[in-house]
Amino acid sequence: MKKIKVGIIGGAGYTGGELIRLLLNHPHTEIIFVNSKSNKGKLLSSVHQDLAGETDLYFSDKILSTIDLLFLCTAHGQAEIFLQENKIPKKIKIISLAQDFRLSNQSEFANRKFIYGLPEINRTKIQKADNIANPGCFATAIELGLLPLAEMNILADVYATGITGSTGAGQSLSETAHFSWRENNVQAYKSLTHQHLAEISETLLTVTAKAKNISIHFVPWRGDFTRGIFVTSQMKCAEPINNIYDHFEKFYKGHPFIKISREPIFLKQVVNTNNCFVHLEQVGDILVIHSIIDNLLKGASGQAVQNMNLLFGLPETTGLKLKANYF
Repeated sequence: MKKIKVGIIGGAGYTGGELIRLLLNHPHTEIIFVNSKSNKGKLLSSVHQDLAGETDLYFSDKILSTIDLLFLCTAHGQAEIFLQENKIPKKIKIISLAQDFRLSNQSEFANRKFIYGLPEINRTKIQKADNIANPGCFATAIELGLLPLAEMNILADVYATGITGSTGAGQSLSETAHFSWRENNVQAYKSLTHQHLAEISETLLTVTAKAKNISIHFVPWRGDFTRGIFVTSQMKCAEPINNIYDHFEKFYKGHPFIKISREPIFLKQVVNTNNCFVHLEQVGDILVIHSIIDNLLKGASGQAVQNMNLLFGLPETTGLKLKANYF
């Protein structure tokens, strides 16, 4: 088939770099330009040094209209500004990895309608869309652990904790991103106020018949590792766990990246993959849901490529059959 010509805005960060790696090895894509004003004229491999010998592309400050798809790997709040300042032809599809267009009241902008890009609930809508708002990393992990319970109409108040690697903080240095701070250290942050909470609640409400607000009490943690997210959610639930497992397996049947495990799960199973593993436990009337993803892949660039595949009629696993860094 004809190659999908793509451009990337904000290609110097972690998500931009991961996206470049995926697209360079994708059988049906051609990268036309990677935009980074601060790195204009530099080889991509001078910033993403693992790409040495893989590409001779340079960072550019130009935006070419000869592409089929534009990825926005901007900081949150900057995708909206970019579309205000640059007239992107309607024929060019957009996948935004920023949070700007994820909520329903923010999904229409610059004469474009953005579809929430979680394929496990919106696959058909994504296939018919022109613009995708890629989900957040913590949002993806929590939603994939809770959506089947929402569909069962048994979702109660949820208390969740989640730990993420240092790449979740972005590439710009800060006190909590330095090796000397992260090493042998963990810290809670944005307790009960994380920016993904509204996105999570809205997504869960799309699959439940109960017209009520869903309370998610979430405490994220900074972890002493590079990449990955491990979320544990818990709630009161008297439904037998085997019934719940059966529903999870039915809910995710035909979704290739979701793995329902009846054995305990651990982070190395998903690092460097686009997979999400989910494991359930029940103690008395408390149900515990563990869900794990790679924050840069299923939580960002991998899911963006999955959405690209759906937009252009490709099998959604194309270019995403990746092996975990198990050892």
